[in-house]
Amino acid sequence: MLVLSLGALAVLCVVQRFPMADLLVYRAEGAAVVNGGDLYGFTVTGWDLPATYPPFAALLFVPTVWLSPAVTKVAFVAGNAALVALLLHLSLRLADSLPGGSGVRRGRWSRRAVVLAATGAALWLEPVFQTLVFGQINLLLVCLVLWDLGRPDGARGKGLAIGIATGIKLTPAVFVVHLLLTGRVRAGLTALAGFAATVVAGALVLPSASWEFFTRRVFETARVGKVWIVDNQSLQGLVARIAHTVEPGLLWLLPAAVIAVAGLTLARHLHVRRGQSAWGVMAAAFTALLVSPISWSHHWVWCVPLLVLLAAERARTGAGHGVVAAVAAVFAVRTLWLVPKHGAEDLRLEWWLQPLASPYALLALALLSAVAVRCYSLSLSGAASGWAVRRSWESTMR
Repeated sequence: MLVLSLGALAVLCVVQRFPMADLLVYRAEGAAVVNGGDLYGFTVTGWDLPATYPPFAALLFVPTVWLSPAVTKVAFVAGNAALVALLLHLSLRLADSLPGGSGVRRGRWSRRAVVLAATGAALWLEPVFQTLVFGQINLLLVCLVLWDLGRPDGARGKGLAIGIATGIKLTPAVFVVHLLLTGRVRAGLTALAGFAATVVAGALVLPSASWEFFTRRVFETARVGKVWIVDNQSLQGLVARIAHTVEPGLLWLLPAAVIAVAGLTLARHLHVRRGQSAWGVMAAAFTALLVSPISWSHHWVWCVPLLVLLAAERARTGAGHGVVAAVAAVFAVRTLWLVPKHGAEDLRLEWWLQPLASPYALLALALLSAVAVRCYSLSLSGAASGWAVRRSWESTMR
């Protein structure tokens, strides 16, 4: 299955000649470092894409300058395909923390077979496929975060990888907060130290660019892209399209603030009070994706660990097959690309097209709400015994 999937992907890449626009931005960032250019003053490709990451990321992109564009594209596609397999391995390790484990060892397939087969399928999930098409680094960041969170609490240097991931793209900072809120203060402080080290490294090599980014560029959401297009699957994109406005303002800010607090509180509750650390990680991840001003569809590669956890719950309880299939369909059928989106048509969608235009944001809201309601009902009923909590959780999965 994996060989066939990789073969089909290779043929598609050759036939379609994907431009891998984000990769071209990375190469331009690396060139700006090497040649002493203005890191935040250029635009590349026909879409006039600028650099949007911290200066530390530009330092990591320098090696791409030494390779031809064709070789760099092949390396990124192959590297991202390998990262999908690594992400599945890390997701299964995350699922091992569930009561009863991931369920793989009890099955007739070995873990290696599961990872290989699932990799062949996961390559075609829309967020994963778009990451390959654009030459993005989302899979690398998720792997850094999951590897770090999967290490034992108290392990030497735990949190450092999360800090480095934050220094590359900022959005993993939510997991620094998650570590601190769940009482893993040492790991949280290590993550902050790791992030600080990336800032210092960027400032030493690119002092003016570092000052420019952290005092001005970091606040320019419009620089990243238009918030209202269907590519943006964050809460702000959802609200902008529903309200038919390019500037949702308080219509987005107020709900985003509520979701940020509620989502991180839920993540803490799952980790500390319910012993569901894996679902706590997912709650933190989807909270970040929702409240971020822009979460392009390829940012939602967190769908891979989500599907692994849902499949593990089904293997353990024997129920929930429909849930796994439905969630997989949401991330596979690409409804957001089927709605009218030429020009500003994203802002004029009919009400019945809105769910098709914002599938990931709506799914994340539904999942967080369902888990929150279940946790609240458990607290009210006083179901404190491990058996009662386990049975209630299984009913949620069903």
